[in-house]
Amino acid sequence: MDLGSVPARRALVWFKRDLRVHDHAPLVAAQACKDALALFVIEPEWLQSPECDASHVEFLLACLAELREALALRGLPLLVRVGSVVPVLAQLHSELAFTHLLSHEETGPGWTYRRDLQVAAWCKTASIAWQEFTQTGVVRRLPSRTGWAQRWQARMDAPVHRLDGSFTAAVALAQAELPDLASLGLAPHRKTLQAAGEKAARRMLKSFLQVRGYNYRKALSSPLSAEQGCSRLSPHLAFGTLSLRTVHQATEQAIARAPDRELAYALRGFAGRLRWHCHFMQKLEDEPGIEFHNFARVCDGLREDDFNDGHFAAWCTGRTGYPMVDACMRSLVATGWLNFRMRAMLVSFASYHLWLHWRQTGLFLARQFLDYEAGIHWSQMQMQSGTTGINTLRIYSPTKQALDQDPQGLFIRRWVPELGRVPLPYLAEPWKMDLSVQRLAGCGIGVDYPCPIVDDKAATQAAKDRMYGLRKTEQAREEADQVQARHGSRKSGLPTSAPRRKSKAAVPPSLQGELFA
Repeated sequence: MDLGSVPARRALVWFKRDLRVHDHAPLVAAQACKDALALFVIEPEWLQSPECDASHVEFLLACLAELREALALRGLPLLVRVGSVVPVLAQLHSELAFTHLLSHEETGPGWTYRRDLQVAAWCKTASIAWQEFTQTGVVRRLPSRTGWAQRWQARMDAPVHRLDGSFTAAVALAQAELPDLASLGLAPHRKTLQAAGEKAARRMLKSFLQVRGYNYRKALSSPLSAEQGCSRLSPHLAFGTLSLRTVHQATEQAIARAPDRELAYALRGFAGRLRWHCHFMQKLEDEPGIEFHNFARVCDGLREDDFNDGHFAAWCTGRTGYPMVDACMRSLVATGWLNFRMRAMLVSFASYHLWLHWRQTGLFLARQFLDYEAGIHWSQMQMQSGTTGINTLRIYSPTKQALDQDPQGLFIRRWVPELGRVPLPYLAEPWKMDLSVQRLAGCGIGVDYPCPIVDDKAATQAAKDRMYGLRKTEQAREEADQVQARHGSRKSGLPTSAPRRKSKAAVPPSLQGELFA
């Protein structure tokens, strides 16, 4: 549909997870109409979904406040409504008689998929032309993964969308104040969140590409160094205050202009992870059911029937008796962010040591992650739980991770203060202290800090026996071939600008991994 051929029509720009002005195709398309307005709908379906948290909503509201101001400077009002989308659209249509609905495509959880089907049906009934624009490398109705990487590259290299002046004939409407958490029926949260909005996103990108990115490759793994050494762009990409194309092109320019090889090499590693962002989202686009069921259906029944509520509660609250697991969980609950390796360790521990199903643990983590992105999240939950059928099983030792990633115990002491006086040689395994050391440390194991919830070696061996035994079956091998054909990456199609050095990891982290980073 060429909006330029119908200049007398009225357009409604529907914002979703694209809360920005720059590189926004629907905004640019709306300028071809005689007049326009913009809309964001705070949906009860989202607020009531099991993956939504008050911290997500607070971040969103801060983004909307800045977006409304930026659009107003360009003469475009942003209406914010609370309600289901179809009734909101119907009411606005009765008042404003808009003829075009413009939005970005969305690859989200199941409720967004159902909502979009309802919007499409309403648009057809109301004779509204709904045009959806791409904003990531995810391809709708993809027939095959072959050639997908080249499509991603072409989209990311395409010119960004730029607004040409103001919306001089935008519809004038009174705008209500933005709601707050209380008016939306949400209790306050206790997280300390990073700054929201497009301005904060651009500052974060600039500081990473110019300064913080030097230590990127070295900083990825430790929760101490990752806090500053990683990009910290993941919430901004999840809420769309930056487009992936903007990040990609800015990164490539920074690499080309880097003052030394050290920065260029570090940023090349980050550029590679950008490519994996959409690779994982494509899985949910191609098979929406993976939010609810195993990639490999041979895994059905593996963990569903023996879910341990006590183990789950201990894991959620950071009371497992394994200091690195508990420190990471407490840090995540307090800040809404954790680096990829530690996220993977949390899921590994829950899935293998505690034998918990990824759906329940995944919903809890979704509420904690400020950068929750459904396509990445559920793909990663299954990958780290061993239910994709095609990825290497990665069972993390919480003790080894503590020794490797927090050798001085700074992270553990910060987030597990009851271990604050425990001597460093015992900090990763405090249960090995004898009673005299416990008394001197002021930390009784089983009293001030819990005993290990499970035995590390025994739980690991039991998990390996079950998982590898299952994978040896003919049904598992046949299904793995099917999953690989549908969802696996294609090495022959990777862009030439991908990182040249091979990662030691069996599976590259997604960008919720650096988007988990």
